[in-house]
Amino acid sequence: MGREVLAVLLADKHTSAVHTLGRRNLPHAHPKLTQHIVDFAALPELPQIDDVFICLGTTIKVAGSQAAFRRVDFDAVMAVAQAGIARGATKLGVVSAMGADAQSRVFYNRVKGEMEAALSELGYTSISVARPSLLVGNRGPLDQPVRPGEHIGLVVSRLFKPLIPVDYLPVQAADVAAGLVQAVKTGKPGVQRILSGALQGSAARAAAA
Repeated sequence: MGREVLAVLLADKHTSAVHTLGRRNLPHAHPKLTQHIVDFAALPELPQIDDVFICLGTTIKVAGSQAAFRRVDFDAVMAVAQAGIARGATKLGVVSAMGADAQSRVFYNRVKGEMEAALSELGYTSISVARPSLLVGNRGPLDQPVRPGEHIGLVVSRLFKPLIPVDYLPVQAADVAAGLVQAVKTGKPGVQRILSGALQGSAARAAAA
Protein backbone atom coordinates (compact mmCIF):
# COMPACT_ATOMS: atom_id res chain seq x y z
CA MET A 1 0.00 0.00 0.00
CA GLY A 2 2.84 2.36 0.81
CA ARG A 3 4.31 2.02 -2.65
CA GLU A 4 0.96 2.88 -4.21
CA VAL A 5 0.73 6.05 -2.12
CA LEU A 6 4.34 6.89 -3.00
CA ALA A 7 3.57 6.58 -6.72
CA VAL A 8 0.62 8.96 -6.40
CA LEU A 9 2.66 11.54 -4.50
CA LEU A 10 5.60 11.42 -6.91
CA ALA A 11 3.21 11.95 -9.82
CA ASP A 12 1.45 14.86 -8.11
CA LYS A 13 2.64 18.18 -9.55
CA HIS A 14 1.70 19.98 -6.35
CA THR A 15 4.02 17.82 -4.22
CA SER A 16 7.52 19.29 -4.26
CA ALA A 17 9.35 16.66 -2.17
CA VAL A 18 8.65 13.24 -0.70
CA HIS A 19 10.53 11.67 2.22
CA THR A 20 10.00 7.98 2.97
CA LEU A 21 10.78 6.08 6.16
CA GLY A 22 11.55 2.38 5.94
CA ARG A 23 13.81 -0.43 7.07
CA ARG A 24 15.37 -0.77 3.63
CA ASN A 25 15.68 1.17 0.39
CA LEU A 26 12.92 0.90 -2.18
CA PRO A 27 13.83 0.36 -5.86
CA HIS A 28 12.83 3.91 -6.74
CA ALA A 29 14.79 6.82 -8.12
CA HIS A 30 13.07 10.17 -8.51
CA PRO A 31 14.21 13.79 -8.23
CA LYS A 32 11.57 14.48 -5.55
CA LEU A 33 12.30 11.38 -3.47
CA THR A 34 14.56 11.08 -0.41
CA GLN A 35 14.63 7.73 1.37
CA HIS A 36 15.46 7.37 5.06
CA ILE A 37 16.45 3.98 6.50
CA VAL A 38 15.21 4.03 10.08
CA ASP A 39 14.50 2.13 13.24
CA PHE A 40 10.86 2.94 14.01
CA ALA A 41 11.57 2.52 17.71
CA ALA A 42 14.12 5.36 17.58
CA LEU A 43 13.30 7.71 14.70
CA PRO A 44 15.82 10.42 13.77
CA GLU A 45 14.79 14.06 13.48
CA LEU A 46 12.84 14.55 10.29
CA PRO A 47 12.88 17.52 7.88
CA GLN A 48 10.08 20.08 7.96
CA ILE A 49 6.99 18.56 6.36
CA ASP A 50 3.37 19.44 5.60
CA ASP A 51 1.56 16.12 5.24
CA VAL A 52 2.15 12.66 6.70
CA PHE A 53 1.04 9.38 5.13
CA ILE A 54 1.28 6.14 7.13
CA CYS A 55 0.77 2.75 5.51
CA LEU A 56 2.48 0.57 8.10
CA GLY A 57 0.94 -2.81 8.78
CA THR A 58 1.64 -6.50 9.23
CA THR A 59 -0.14 -9.66 10.34
CA ILE A 60 0.18 -11.62 13.54
CA LYS A 61 1.46 -14.58 11.52
CA VAL A 62 4.23 -12.53 9.92
CA ALA A 63 5.03 -10.58 13.10
CA GLY A 64 5.18 -13.76 15.16
CA SER A 65 3.10 -12.66 18.14
CA GLN A 66 0.43 -10.21 19.22
CA ALA A 67 3.07 -8.09 20.95
CA ALA A 68 5.19 -7.90 17.80
CA PHE A 69 2.12 -7.08 15.73
CA ARG A 70 1.25 -4.21 18.08
CA ARG A 71 4.78 -2.81 17.83
CA VAL A 72 4.20 -2.30 14.10
CA ASP A 73 0.51 -1.48 13.82
CA PHE A 74 0.33 0.75 16.89
CA ASP A 75 3.74 1.75 18.23
CA ALA A 76 5.45 2.42 14.89
CA VAL A 77 2.39 4.23 13.50
CA MET A 78 2.27 6.49 16.56
CA ALA A 79 6.01 7.15 16.40
CA VAL A 80 5.79 8.36 12.80
CA ALA A 81 2.70 10.46 13.48
CA GLN A 82 4.31 12.10 16.51
CA ALA A 83 7.52 12.77 14.58
CA GLY A 84 5.51 14.34 11.79
CA ILE A 85 3.59 16.76 13.96
CA ALA A 86 6.82 17.69 15.73
CA ARG A 87 8.18 18.82 12.34
CA GLY A 88 5.23 20.99 11.41
CA ALA A 89 2.81 18.58 9.72
CA THR A 90 -0.86 19.50 10.05
CA LYS A 91 -2.52 16.83 7.90
CA LEU A 92 -2.31 13.06 8.30
CA GLY A 93 -3.45 10.16 6.13
CA VAL A 94 -3.37 6.61 7.48
CA VAL A 95 -4.44 3.21 6.21
CA SER A 96 -6.43 1.34 8.85
CA ALA A 97 -8.90 -1.54 8.50
CA MET A 98 -12.59 -1.89 7.78
CA GLY A 99 -13.36 -3.44 11.17
CA ALA A 100 -11.28 -1.06 13.29
CA ASP A 101 -12.89 -0.73 16.73
CA ALA A 102 -11.14 0.02 20.00
CA GLN A 103 -13.78 -2.06 21.82
CA SER A 104 -13.59 -5.08 19.51
CA ARG A 105 -12.98 -8.54 20.92
CA VAL A 106 -10.91 -9.25 17.80
CA PHE A 107 -7.30 -8.33 18.57
CA TYR A 108 -6.49 -7.08 15.05
CA ASN A 109 -9.53 -4.81 14.89
CA ARG A 110 -9.00 -3.60 18.45
CA VAL A 111 -5.41 -2.51 17.81
CA LYS A 112 -6.48 -0.69 14.65
CA GLY A 113 -9.25 1.06 16.56
CA GLU A 114 -6.91 2.02 19.40
CA MET A 115 -4.46 3.37 16.84
CA GLU A 116 -7.14 5.56 15.25
CA ALA A 117 -8.24 6.88 18.64
CA ALA A 118 -4.67 7.68 19.71
CA LEU A 119 -3.94 9.51 16.45
CA SER A 120 -6.97 11.73 16.97
CA GLU A 121 -5.42 13.04 20.20
CA LEU A 122 -2.14 14.23 18.68
CA GLY A 123 -3.33 17.62 17.46
CA TYR A 124 -3.43 17.23 13.68
CA THR A 125 -5.79 19.69 12.02
CA SER A 126 -7.00 17.04 9.58
CA ILE A 127 -6.84 13.24 9.77
CA SER A 128 -8.00 11.03 6.90
CA VAL A 129 -8.40 7.35 7.73
CA ALA A 130 -8.79 4.86 4.88
CA ARG A 131 -10.69 1.76 5.97
CA PRO A 132 -10.50 -0.52 2.93
CA SER A 133 -12.07 -3.94 2.69
CA LEU A 134 -10.09 -6.67 0.89
CA LEU A 135 -7.28 -5.14 -1.15
CA VAL A 136 -6.88 -6.23 -4.76
CA GLY A 137 -3.31 -6.28 -6.04
CA ASN A 138 -0.24 -8.40 -6.61
CA ARG A 139 1.54 -8.79 -3.26
CA GLY A 140 4.56 -10.54 -4.76
CA PRO A 141 6.45 -7.43 -5.94
CA LEU A 142 5.73 -5.81 -2.57
CA ASP A 143 7.34 -8.65 -0.62
CA GLN A 144 4.03 -9.28 1.11
CA PRO A 145 2.77 -12.80 1.88
CA VAL A 146 -0.07 -14.36 -0.04
CA ARG A 147 -3.00 -14.74 2.33
CA PRO A 148 -5.23 -17.75 1.49
CA GLY A 149 -8.19 -16.28 3.38
CA GLU A 150 -8.07 -13.13 1.28
CA HIS A 151 -7.96 -15.18 -1.93
CA ILE A 152 -11.08 -17.04 -0.87
CA GLY A 153 -12.74 -13.75 0.03
CA LEU A 154 -12.00 -12.32 -3.40
CA VAL A 155 -13.48 -15.35 -5.14
CA VAL A 156 -16.63 -15.18 -3.02
CA SER A 157 -16.92 -11.45 -3.64
CA ARG A 158 -16.82 -11.95 -7.41
CA LEU A 159 -19.51 -14.60 -7.25
CA PHE A 160 -21.88 -12.59 -5.07
CA LYS A 161 -20.92 -9.04 -6.09
CA PRO A 162 -24.51 -7.87 -6.82
CA LEU A 163 -25.56 -8.85 -3.30
CA ILE A 164 -22.63 -7.34 -1.39
CA PRO A 165 -22.81 -3.75 -0.05
CA VAL A 166 -20.29 -1.53 -1.85
CA ASP A 167 -18.29 -0.87 1.33
CA TYR A 168 -17.57 -4.60 1.63
CA LEU A 169 -16.46 -5.17 -1.96
CA PRO A 170 -12.75 -5.67 -2.68
CA VAL A 171 -10.95 -2.46 -3.65
CA GLN A 172 -7.89 -1.84 -5.77
CA ALA A 173 -4.83 -0.66 -3.85
CA ALA A 174 -4.41 2.11 -6.43
CA ASP A 175 -7.90 3.40 -5.57
CA VAL A 176 -7.12 3.40 -1.85
CA ALA A 177 -3.91 5.34 -2.46
CA ALA A 178 -5.52 7.90 -4.77
CA GLY A 179 -8.49 8.37 -2.46
CA LEU A 180 -6.32 8.82 0.61
CA VAL A 181 -3.99 11.32 -1.06
CA GLN A 182 -6.95 13.33 -2.33
CA ALA A 183 -8.55 13.37 1.12
CA VAL A 184 -5.35 14.63 2.74
CA LYS A 185 -4.91 17.30 0.08
CA THR A 186 -8.50 18.46 0.67
CA GLY A 187 -7.72 18.65 4.38
CA LYS A 188 -11.21 18.51 5.84
CA PRO A 189 -10.95 19.53 9.53
CA GLY A 190 -11.24 16.78 12.12
CA VAL A 191 -11.18 13.03 11.54
CA GLN A 192 -12.79 11.55 8.46
CA ARG A 193 -13.03 7.83 7.81
CA ILE A 194 -13.20 6.72 4.19
CA LEU A 195 -14.70 3.32 3.43
CA SER A 196 -14.22 1.17 0.35
CA GLY A 197 -17.38 2.45 -1.33
CA ALA A 198 -16.00 5.98 -1.42
CA LEU A 199 -12.55 4.75 -2.45
CA GLN A 200 -13.75 2.74 -5.44
CA GLY A 201 -12.70 4.41 -8.70
CA SER A 202 -10.54 7.06 -7.03
CA ALA A 203 -7.56 6.41 -9.31
CA ALA A 204 -9.63 6.93 -12.45
CA ARG A 205 -11.20 10.11 -11.04
CA ALA A 206 -7.77 11.48 -10.16
CA ALA A 207 -6.45 10.74 -13.64
CA ALA A 208 -9.40 12.51 -15.24
CA ALA A 209 -9.12 15.60 -13.04
